Amino acid sequence: MNPSLPTPAPAHPVAGPLAPAHRIGSEAEALETAARLADKFAALGAEIDATGILPPDVVDEFSGSGLWAITIPAEYGGLGASTATLVEVIARISAADPSLGQIPQNHFCLVEDINLSGTAEQKRFFFDLILDGARTANAFSEAGGKTAADVSTRILRDGGDYVVNGRKFYATGTAYAHWIPVLGVDGEGRELLAFAPADADGLHVVGDWDAFGQRATASGSVVLTDLRVPASRVFPMYREYEEPTIAGPFAQITTAAIDLGIARGAFAAALEAVRASRPWIDANVEAATADPLTLSELGRLDVDLAAAGALVQRAAAALDEAKAHSTEDSVAAASVAVARAKVLTTEAALAAGSKLNELGGTRSAVGGKRLDRFWRNARVHTLHDPVRWKFHLIGNYVLNGVRPARHSWN
Repeated sequence: MNPSLPTPAPAHPVAGPLAPAHRIGSEAEALETAARLADKFAALGAEIDATGILPPDVVDEFSGSGLWAITIPAEYGGLGASTATLVEVIARISAADPSLGQIPQNHFCLVEDINLSGTAEQKRFFFDLILDGARTANAFSEAGGKTAADVSTRILRDGGDYVVNGRKFYATGTAYAHWIPVLGVDGEGRELLAFAPADADGLHVVGDWDAFGQRATASGSVVLTDLRVPASRVFPMYREYEEPTIAGPFAQITTAAIDLGIARGAFAAALEAVRASRPWIDANVEAATADPLTLSELGRLDVDLAAAGALVQRAAAALDEAKAHSTEDSVAAASVAVARAKVLTTEAALAAGSKLNELGGTRSAVGGKRLDRFWRNARVHTLHDPVRWKFHLIGNYVLNGVRPARHSWN
């Protein structure tokens, strides 16, 4: 495929002031809200891809809907939504626009991090902020290092504060966030997570994300220069993987949900494109909708999407079971279930994005529709972690009983 290569995304506006957020009262309301917003936002997909910017009013409406707070535990005033509901919310929004679907993905993971690593006081402070509409992003990964897990950023104690210095990349959503957690290591090499307001002195969000897909995620650089963070806003992340927790599979399933949404969005666009196209000359039919080869391809895509969605929901159930009863075995089973889902959602997203233009014909490639964005978004987002290693993880588990290593990519 030869995708159109838009110009690099410009720098993004910083998040505006907090606005009161709605409190969602049930999982059914969460799903209904996601469907309503997705219907509204779907028309913006081509514009978002062209500009590389999520309109501030759209982001505000999204977070103000209350969806960004649905996983906060009930004891802290949240809904405590199941993973099954969360992944469906993410998939519905991502079907409308996956950049919009991706910016809260790390936010949801950070809610889980706070719940796993925070003190009661830290949980109350940050959960109250999020319930009131605050958006978090992440400054975790770095462009250098031997592997994606290598961290050179330093978070060092200085009196009652910590001082942060380093440079991050792939910092998704930071331009739209009110709070930016920074991952670094202390003097002993242990990972810490320091939460800082987006406008803090010493924290600079750089608008240098120029990927050919997922263009509006603001996944570029964050520079930390003598950033001071009170000790009360620093979390001991190194403890998160010392014992079996759902942190890894949770991060993975929310990523898979985005790919599922991309696949659904591309499939819906493919149906529209076929309805607007002409039948091939040798098909001997009156309309493209009667072309037997086209129908066969669409049928195969539909099966793949249904299978991917079913595996995501099965993995969500395994993850919630592991959350309720976290053991070596339950967390490993959840990681494997999520890996299976990740394989199919990746394949479905890439296939649907490619088949959209193939089945829609030349008409789907002209007229400023930017329908190639579905494949471009799928290709860029699925580079997050290679599915070839998911096959290895699954095979090693089913054949040799080897549990997946505990980290953010499993």
